[in-house]
Amino acid sequence: MKPEDRRQAIMDVLMEAGTASVEELALRFGVSKMTVHRDLDDLEQAGLLRKVHGGASIQSSPQFESDFRYREKIATGEKRRLAEHAATLIEPGQSIIIDDSSTAGAIAGFVRDIRPLTVITNNLGVIADLSGAPGINLIALGGHYSKKFNGFFGVVTEEALRSLRADVAFLSSSAIEGASAFHQDQEVVQIKRQMVKSASRKYLLVDHGKFGRSALHFLTGLTAFDAVLTGNEVSEGNAAALGDAGVKLVRIDVRKVLENA
Repeated sequence: MKPEDRRQAIMDVLMEAGTASVEELALRFGVSKMTVHRDLDDLEQAGLLRKVHGGASIQSSPQFESDFRYREKIATGEKRRLAEHAATLIEPGQSIIIDDSSTAGAIAGFVRDIRPLTVITNNLGVIADLSGAPGINLIALGGHYSKKFNGFFGVVTEEALRSLRADVAFLSSSAIEGASAFHQDQEVVQIKRQMVKSASRKYLLVDHGKFGRSALHFLTGLTAFDAVLTGNEVSEGNAAALGDAGVKLVRIDVRKVLENA
């Protein structure tokens, strides 16, 4: 097996399992542990995984955000609920922003009948889902493509956003600590901040597992959003903390929506 094929196969293993040991990978691919270490070093340098004691992980940490393909498999039912509710906040004729996240990106599956509608996004998955959809005016933000995030970032993306204004923006973030949102990647933070500035109304969609976590870069205080949408699985302690900070929290259950004023 060629080194590049083996490294892709290592990523495939991690996409399924989340973590793997050096010994496991060496046996699986019939190579030495030293070869596996070299593979993991190269993949870590590319920002695709993080080395841990005795192996590698693709799971998020305060300094590392997972590949979008792995994140898409986490809390899928809850994310679908958030996206479906978010779509009820959109009216025909509006312009909306959807960020690169798998959570906000799920909104694309619920907006085809809300038309006419202008969708502004740097999310390649959303672009693919909505390209050619009747009644959808799609504005795809260009820039540097990130395979890891399946979206576009950088100066070109930021400049495009500065020239646009939208009625509503839907964003997500990888970590919520207290009444603040955080993310591991500086370029991602910069684009999300500009999206907040470019929209009249802003909503943050986060599954309950994001609460009580921190990441390297501060994104924004949660009071910047008109509401934070999460699943009813969020703990009462986290819900109360946001209420005390003046953040409107909408907890979305399978059967009903609960709001903290």
